[in-house]
Amino acid sequence: MSIRDTSGQDRPVASSPTPLRRHRRWLIAGGAGLAVVVAVGWLASGWSAGARSLDSSRVRIAEVKRGDLVRDIAADGRVIAANNPVLYAIASGTVTLKVVAGDAVKKGQVLAEIDSPELRSKLVQEESTLAGLQAEASRAELDAQLSSSNALKTLNQAEIDRTAALRDLERQQRGFDGGAVSQIELAKAQDELKKTDIGLEHARRDADLQGRGARLDARNKTLLAQRQAALVDEMRRQVDALTLRAPFDGQVGQVQVAQRASVAANGAVLSVVDLTEFEVEIKVPESFARDLGIGMPAQITSGTGQPYAAQVAAVSPEVVNGEVTSRLRFTDKQPPGLRQNQRLSARIVLDTRRNVLMVDRGPFLEQGGGHSAYVMDGNVAVKRPIRTGASSLSAVEVLGGLQPGDRVVVSGSDLFGDAERIRISGE
Repeated sequence: MSIRDTSGQDRPVASSPTPLRRHRRWLIAGGAGLAVVVAVGWLASGWSAGARSLDSSRVRIAEVKRGDLVRDIAADGRVIAANNPVLYAIASGTVTLKVVAGDAVKKGQVLAEIDSPELRSKLVQEESTLAGLQAEASRAELDAQLSSSNALKTLNQAEIDRTAALRDLERQQRGFDGGAVSQIELAKAQDELKKTDIGLEHARRDADLQGRGARLDARNKTLLAQRQAALVDEMRRQVDALTLRAPFDGQVGQVQVAQRASVAANGAVLSVVDLTEFEVEIKVPESFARDLGIGMPAQITSGTGQPYAAQVAAVSPEVVNGEVTSRLRFTDKQPPGLRQNQRLSARIVLDTRRNVLMVDRGPFLEQGGGHSAYVMDGNVAVKRPIRTGASSLSAVEVLGGLQPGDRVVVSGSDLFGDAERIRISGE
């Protein structure tokens, strides 16, 4: 009988690791965990940045800074003559041109003549009427003199009759006092004196009335003649206006009719351009029109790039197709060799704001309505509320939400959609 030993119960046991090996294992596990955390953080930041990124070449970034904000308007304008009248035919007739388009003319020079037999005939008729009215006025004055003369004659006769009656009364009175004349004869002499007094008074009144009536009639005739004379003067002016003359030294512009052609009354014949003074006509967007005012400083750039000082001379009171027409006038000197309808660049300075916070203007202003913008935080564009003020063609005033040195995405933010954060690669 065999006796079992303990070999069946024995098992091999691994020796326990040393403390140094145990510490190394913990370091390896910790490093792996940290790498996992970093990877997760990187993925989380990418996810929070919109899970997508854009290349920096697709956006434009500008820095917020302080400076002077100059509000201005830039536009292309065309040169027009400040004095460019069109001469019209005062009556219908046949035109005889004395010049052609482009001719230099002097003030008072004959440019064209219009043959209007109807107007000239009417002038002759009115002159004949004037002669008749002047004759009637002269006759009325003569009649007035005759009437005054007759009235004066009657008055003088009445005065003589009274004087004779007065002398007769004195004679009868002396006879009556001497007893040679009866009471009846004296009474008759007294009645005769009273009669002549009445006749003298009426003669005076008649002389005054006849004189006033004759003068009034003569005055009416004279006024009619003067009225006709004014009408004749107007007809002569119109006949003289059939000869078109240059209103100033300049150049013939466009000729509207052909040689020896018929023209209707008030029809355009030709235009004259004053070469000494030009203006520039521009069209300004309606949004800027309310800020325009006559006298505002402006700058006009010639074809050679040289600037010339100007000012706003006129602003149209109406809006056409969303634009307002304005005129600029040179304040000092104008570019040499200007021509009608030549194109020039113009710039109007609305106002200047000193030492304001501003950033370059871009599409972000319209996209965010001036209430938000994407501001760079490292290489991530973060949407931030802002407040904006006045704007010019190149910059916009910042009233709040931004600080000097902030970098703003001024264009390309339309690619961000509604994301709050976007990674910009290449920054």
